[in-house]
Amino acid sequence: MTFKEEKVGEFLENFEANKEKIRNFPGCYHLELWQDENNQHVFTTYSHWKNEESLNQYRDSELFKSVWAVTRPLFSGKPFAFSSKKIVELP
Repeated sequence: MTFKEEKVGEFLENFEANKEKIRNFPGCYHLELWQDENNQHVFTTYSHWKNEESLNQYRDSELFKSVWAVTRPLFSGKPFAFSSKKIVELP
């Protein structure tokens, strides 16, 4: 997610206010927020979900709608999302 530089603080406040609710949403097992090393206004959320159905239930929830309503106007570029599956993990 690429934010207007002057809106990063608003995004971080909104994430801070909602991160526990998102993490505790049914089916969410893990949530992280990452910031780009070189572009301080670029962020990624990284989450683990029980399955695609759980993720879609979150996307259809009032929680997501309320978080998104605050987040969406802060973008400077179009956000994108994708789902991945783990192929290999080396401990």
